[in-house]
Amino acid sequence: MKLLLDTHIWLWSALEPQRLARRVKESLTDPTNELWLSPLSVGELIVLLRKGRLQLPRNVAEWVATTIADLQIVEAPLTVEVALAVMSFDFPHGDPADHFIASSAKVFNLTLVTADENLTGLRGIQVMANR
Repeated sequence: MKLLLDTHIWLWSALEPQRLARRVKESLTDPTNELWLSPLSVGELIVLLRKGRLQLPRNVAEWVATTIADLQIVEAPLTVEVALAVMSFDFPHGDPADHFIASSAKVFNLTLVTADENLTGLRGIQVMANR
C-alpha cells in the first residue's frame, strides 16, 4: 500500500509514536508499504517551529533528512496536476496545506493517513484514519 503521511502523522511517528493508533503504527512499519510525504509537510513543520509550538532535538534540515531516510519516505512532488486537483474537492475548511496534501493523495493514488477529522471524511481519496 502507498501511504501519504499527513504532517502530524509524520511528526508523531518520529516524535510521539504513542499518539499513533495500532493499525497506523503497524502500517507505517510494514516493509511492504511505501511511505510518502508532501514537501508542504516540511513547510508546516517550519511554521510550527517558528511559532514555538514544536522543538526538535537538532537542526531542522538534519532532522528532516534523518526522518526521511529512517522511514524511507518517497517525496510526493508538488505539480500543476496536484494544484489543479484541489478543485475536485469540497473542503470543509480553508487550510491550503491540507488541500494540496489531499490532492497529492488523489493524483498519485495514495492512501492519506491522518487524524484530521476535516480530511477523514473527504470523498475522492482513500483515507486511513488514526483512530
